[in-house]
Amino acid sequence: MSTWTRPCTNRWLNCGMKGNKTLSDARLLSAILILSFMSGCAGLPRDRVRLDRLSDCPNQTADTLSAEQNKLGPLSDTHALACALNVLRDTQDHAVRRTALGSRLCLHLAERELNSEKREKFATEGVDFAEAALAQGGDGDGAVHYYLAANLGLAVREHITLAMENLGRLESEMKQAVALSPDIDDGGPRRLLGALYLKAPAWPNGIGDLDKALELLEKAVKDHPGHPLNHLFYAQALWHDGDEASLSQAKAEFALGEKLLAEGNWGYSKEPWQKEFAEFAQELGESGPSHQ
Repeated sequence: MSTWTRPCTNRWLNCGMKGNKTLSDARLLSAILILSFMSGCAGLPRDRVRLDRLSDCPNQTADTLSAEQNKLGPLSDTHALACALNVLRDTQDHAVRRTALGSRLCLHLAERELNSEKREKFATEGVDFAEAALAQGGDGDGAVHYYLAANLGLAVREHITLAMENLGRLESEMKQAVALSPDIDDGGPRRLLGALYLKAPAWPNGIGDLDKALELLEKAVKDHPGHPLNHLFYAQALWHDGDEASLSQAKAEFALGEKLLAEGNWGYSKEPWQKEFAEFAQELGESGPSHQ
């Protein structure tokens, strides 16, 4: 019988277990690891990143930014995003502050920030912007929930305890984004919620659910086939499914996503996405056939 094997890539569990270690052992170890980090939990950073070269910024107001907000995204240079963020930091315009604009700007800046401390600060500020928007009546805007979840996930991803503590909040915000605005960012709400179910630990330690991940990511691919990350995340879910048919489909989805990334104009997002594709390419390469 031909089978293929894949290495453990679940960051929530110890991948070094071999032999007769059971799923119960893995869950117990995961719980112990979580408890061992509890005493060192310091919470999200609340201070902001200092923005440079603000003297070079164009004259902008909250109104002009709101009118042109769709131009601020992955294709914008970092300085333009920083200038816009500085205006939003100081504005008291309620109409702008209850939108997702501030949170979205923070996410773009965080995603291209190489310094991990600054990246987490930008992401945390994005969470703060989104929470302020919710408090001022933006709770019916799916984009606010989406960028809140995206920033929160980025802020806690390197801190296992914070990540575990925020699983419920992440799931809730993403589910609201799916319900209200599933097509934002080319299916971003389904893409992120699917990735959360894929990467989170399963019950009883977490909310991980491969079946839910597959369903959401397949829908994201069908509704928005032009976004490379939809195909990458769906490929990862198929790969975790564990049979040879799924592996074959995972490779096909990966190849399509890689082609879309190479041929499309994805601006400043292209480089970090290429790294994600490269990391998963290694995992796919290690999933070769063996016979038993």
